[in-house]
Amino acid sequence: MQIKNKKTIKELPDFERPREKLIKKGTRSLKKEELLAILLRTGLKGKNAIEVARDILERYGDKKLLEVSYEELRNMRGVGPTKATQILAAIELGSRLFKEKSEKEIYINSSQDVVKEVNHIKENKKENFVVLYLDARSKLIHKETISIGTLNASLIHPREVFEPAIRYLAAQIVLAHNHPSGDSDPSEDDIEITKQLTSAGQILDIEVVEHVIITQNNYFSFKDNRII
Repeated sequence: MQIKNKKTIKELPDFERPREKLIKKGTRSLKKEELLAILLRTGLKGKNAIEVARDILERYGDKKLLEVSYEELRNMRGVGPTKATQILAAIELGSRLFKEKSEKEIYINSSQDVVKEVNHIKENKKENFVVLYLDARSKLIHKETISIGTLNASLIHPREVFEPAIRYLAAQIVLAHNHPSGDSDPSEDDIEITKQLTSAGQILDIEVVEHVIITQNNYFSFKDNRII
Protein backbone atom coordinates (compact mmCIF):
# COMPACT_ATOMS: atom_id res chain seq x y z
CA MET A 1 0.00 0.00 0.00
CA GLN A 2 1.34 3.43 -0.95
CA ILE A 3 1.75 5.84 1.92
CA LYS A 4 0.36 9.25 1.16
CA ASN A 5 2.90 12.09 1.48
CA LYS A 6 2.38 14.48 4.35
CA LYS A 7 0.85 17.83 3.54
CA THR A 8 2.98 20.60 2.13
CA ILE A 9 2.82 24.06 3.74
CA LYS A 10 0.46 25.23 0.99
CA GLU A 11 -1.90 22.35 1.73
CA LEU A 12 -2.18 23.25 5.40
CA PRO A 13 -5.11 25.39 6.57
CA ASP A 14 -4.31 29.12 6.81
CA PHE A 15 -4.17 29.14 10.62
CA GLU A 16 -1.41 26.48 10.53
CA ARG A 17 0.80 28.16 7.93
CA PRO A 18 3.74 29.94 9.59
CA ARG A 19 3.69 33.05 7.38
CA GLU A 20 -0.04 33.60 7.69
CA LYS A 21 0.10 32.90 11.41
CA LEU A 22 2.90 35.45 11.86
CA ILE A 23 0.99 38.13 9.93
CA LYS A 24 -2.21 37.56 11.86
CA LYS A 25 -0.92 36.89 15.38
CA GLY A 26 2.68 38.17 15.44
CA THR A 27 6.05 36.46 15.81
CA ARG A 28 5.51 35.44 19.44
CA SER A 29 2.65 33.17 18.43
CA LEU A 30 4.97 30.92 16.39
CA LYS A 31 6.88 27.91 17.66
CA LYS A 32 10.61 27.72 16.97
CA GLU A 33 10.17 25.22 14.15
CA GLU A 34 7.61 27.53 12.51
CA LEU A 35 9.98 30.49 12.64
CA LEU A 36 12.76 28.37 11.15
CA ALA A 37 10.37 27.05 8.49
CA ILE A 38 9.81 30.62 7.26
CA LEU A 39 13.55 30.89 6.63
CA LEU A 40 13.64 27.51 4.88
CA ARG A 41 10.60 28.38 2.73
CA THR A 42 10.40 24.86 1.24
CA GLY A 43 10.91 21.33 2.44
CA LEU A 44 11.84 18.19 0.52
CA LYS A 45 10.02 15.17 -0.83
CA GLY A 46 7.93 13.66 1.94
CA LYS A 47 8.66 16.49 4.41
CA ASN A 48 7.40 20.03 4.49
CA ALA A 49 9.44 23.00 5.73
CA ILE A 50 8.10 22.70 9.29
CA GLU A 51 9.19 19.07 9.52
CA VAL A 52 12.65 19.87 8.13
CA ALA A 53 12.93 22.69 10.66
CA ARG A 54 11.93 20.28 13.44
CA ASP A 55 14.66 17.87 12.31
CA ILE A 56 17.25 20.66 12.52
CA LEU A 57 16.16 21.67 16.01
CA GLU A 58 16.11 18.05 17.23
CA ARG A 59 19.58 17.44 15.82
CA TYR A 60 21.30 20.54 17.15
CA GLY A 61 19.17 21.87 19.99
CA ASP A 62 19.00 25.55 20.96
CA LYS A 63 22.55 26.01 22.21
CA LYS A 64 24.35 24.06 19.49
CA LEU A 65 22.29 25.69 16.75
CA LEU A 66 23.76 29.05 17.80
CA GLU A 67 27.22 27.64 17.07
CA VAL A 68 26.46 25.46 14.04
CA SER A 69 28.78 25.81 11.06
CA TYR A 70 27.90 26.47 7.45
CA GLU A 71 29.22 23.05 6.39
CA GLU A 72 27.09 21.22 8.94
CA LEU A 73 23.92 22.99 7.84
CA ARG A 74 24.47 22.83 4.09
CA ASN A 75 25.00 19.07 4.21
CA MET A 76 21.73 18.42 6.01
CA ARG A 77 18.87 17.07 3.89
CA GLY A 78 16.41 19.79 3.03
CA VAL A 79 18.83 22.65 3.67
CA GLY A 80 21.64 23.17 1.15
CA PRO A 81 23.90 26.20 0.58
CA THR A 82 21.29 28.96 0.15
CA LYS A 83 19.14 28.03 3.12
CA ALA A 84 22.21 27.46 5.27
CA THR A 85 23.40 31.03 4.65
CA GLN A 86 19.93 32.42 5.38
CA ILE A 87 19.71 30.55 8.68
CA LEU A 88 23.22 31.55 9.77
CA ALA A 89 22.57 35.20 8.85
CA ALA A 90 19.33 35.22 10.87
CA ILE A 91 21.05 33.61 13.89
CA GLU A 92 23.90 36.13 13.78
CA LEU A 93 21.55 39.10 13.40
CA GLY A 94 19.46 37.95 16.36
CA SER A 95 22.56 37.39 18.50
CA ARG A 96 23.94 40.85 17.75
CA LEU A 97 20.65 42.61 18.42
CA PHE A 98 20.22 40.73 21.71
CA LYS A 99 23.77 41.60 22.76
CA GLU A 100 23.26 45.29 21.95
CA LYS A 101 19.99 45.34 23.87
CA SER A 102 21.58 43.64 26.90
CA GLU A 103 24.46 46.10 26.90
CA LYS A 104 22.04 49.04 26.89
CA GLU A 105 19.98 47.75 29.81
CA ILE A 106 20.59 49.63 33.06
CA TYR A 107 19.93 48.18 36.50
CA ILE A 108 19.64 50.25 39.67
CA ASN A 109 20.88 48.13 42.57
CA SER A 110 22.72 50.67 44.73
CA SER A 111 22.99 54.35 45.55
CA GLN A 112 26.06 54.49 43.31
CA ASP A 113 23.93 53.32 40.39
CA VAL A 114 21.49 56.14 41.10
CA VAL A 115 24.30 58.70 41.22
CA LYS A 116 25.52 57.58 37.79
CA GLU A 117 22.05 58.13 36.33
CA VAL A 118 21.51 61.59 37.82
CA ASN A 119 25.10 62.82 37.77
CA HIS A 120 24.16 65.40 35.13
CA ILE A 121 22.12 67.45 37.64
CA LYS A 122 24.76 67.81 40.36
CA GLU A 123 26.05 71.17 39.10
CA ASN A 124 22.67 72.71 38.27
CA LYS A 125 21.96 76.06 39.92
CA LYS A 126 18.37 75.05 40.68
CA GLU A 127 17.10 71.93 42.36
CA ASN A 128 16.04 69.23 39.89
CA PHE A 129 13.74 66.51 41.17
CA VAL A 130 14.22 63.38 39.06
CA VAL A 131 12.44 60.03 39.31
CA LEU A 132 13.81 56.73 38.02
CA TYR A 133 11.14 54.18 37.13
CA LEU A 134 12.13 50.53 37.50
CA ASP A 135 10.60 47.16 36.73
CA ALA A 136 10.40 44.31 39.26
CA ARG A 137 14.01 43.32 38.48
CA SER A 138 15.28 46.86 39.13
CA LYS A 139 15.85 47.55 35.44
CA LEU A 140 15.51 51.21 34.49
CA ILE A 141 12.55 51.63 32.14
CA HIS A 142 12.06 55.41 32.28
CA LYS A 143 13.61 58.54 33.75
CA GLU A 144 11.81 61.84 34.15
CA THR A 145 12.46 65.27 35.66
CA ILE A 146 9.35 66.06 37.70
CA SER A 147 10.24 69.49 39.06
CA ILE A 148 12.84 72.25 38.70
CA GLY A 149 13.18 74.80 41.47
CA THR A 150 13.27 74.86 45.28
CA LEU A 151 11.68 71.67 46.59
CA ASN A 152 8.71 72.02 48.85
CA ALA A 153 6.54 69.22 50.15
CA SER A 154 3.42 71.09 49.07
CA LEU A 155 4.70 71.51 45.49
CA ILE A 156 5.62 67.87 44.72
CA HIS A 157 2.31 66.14 44.14
CA PRO A 158 2.21 62.32 44.19
CA ARG A 159 0.09 62.39 41.03
CA GLU A 160 2.98 63.90 39.05
CA VAL A 161 5.40 61.31 40.39
CA PHE A 162 3.25 58.20 40.01
CA GLU A 163 1.44 58.96 36.75
CA PRO A 164 4.50 57.95 34.71
CA ALA A 165 4.94 54.90 36.97
CA ILE A 166 1.47 53.70 36.04
CA ARG A 167 1.98 54.57 32.37
CA TYR A 168 5.25 52.64 32.15
CA LEU A 169 4.08 49.80 34.42
CA ALA A 170 6.86 50.43 36.93
CA ALA A 171 7.09 48.25 40.02
CA GLN A 172 9.50 50.53 41.90
CA ILE A 173 10.66 54.12 41.80
CA VAL A 174 13.79 55.95 42.92
CA LEU A 175 13.73 59.63 43.89
CA ALA A 176 16.71 61.90 43.34
CA HIS A 177 17.49 65.60 43.45
CA ASN A 178 20.45 67.94 43.71
CA HIS A 179 21.41 70.49 46.37
CA PRO A 180 23.05 73.51 44.71
CA SER A 181 24.25 74.65 48.17
CA GLY A 182 26.73 71.77 48.27
CA ASP A 183 25.26 70.36 51.50
CA SER A 184 24.00 66.84 50.84
CA ASP A 185 22.16 66.43 54.17
CA PRO A 186 18.37 66.17 53.73
CA SER A 187 16.18 69.10 54.73
CA GLU A 188 12.88 68.78 56.58
CA ASP A 189 11.10 69.17 53.24
CA ASP A 190 13.23 66.40 51.71
CA ILE A 191 12.23 64.05 54.52
CA GLU A 192 8.56 65.09 54.31
CA ILE A 193 8.47 64.59 50.52
CA THR A 194 9.99 61.12 50.93
CA LYS A 195 7.43 60.13 53.57
CA GLN A 196 4.56 61.51 51.49
CA LEU A 197 5.59 59.68 48.33
CA THR A 198 6.40 56.45 50.18
CA SER A 199 2.88 56.43 51.64
CA ALA A 200 1.33 57.11 48.22
CA GLY A 201 3.41 54.31 46.74
CA GLN A 202 2.13 51.84 49.33
CA ILE A 203 -1.43 52.58 48.28
CA LEU A 204 -0.56 52.05 44.60
CA ASP A 205 1.68 49.04 45.35
CA ILE A 206 4.64 50.86 43.76
CA GLU A 207 7.56 50.89 46.18
CA VAL A 208 9.77 53.94 46.72
CA VAL A 209 13.08 52.12 47.15
CA GLU A 210 15.53 55.02 47.39
CA HIS A 211 15.99 58.77 47.55
CA VAL A 212 19.39 60.22 46.72
CA ILE A 213 20.51 63.82 47.22
CA ILE A 214 23.49 64.69 45.06
CA THR A 215 25.92 67.62 45.19
CA GLN A 216 29.06 68.49 43.24
CA ASN A 217 31.29 66.56 45.65
CA ASN A 218 29.06 64.25 47.63
CA TYR A 219 25.71 62.51 47.88
CA PHE A 220 23.30 61.31 50.56
CA SER A 221 21.34 58.05 50.31
CA PHE A 222 18.15 57.61 52.31
CA LYS A 223 18.44 53.83 51.90
CA ASP A 224 22.09 53.61 52.94
CA ASN A 225 21.26 55.70 56.01
CA ARG A 226 18.19 53.54 56.75
CA ILE A 227 15.72 56.40 56.50
CA ILE A 228 13.77 54.62 53.79
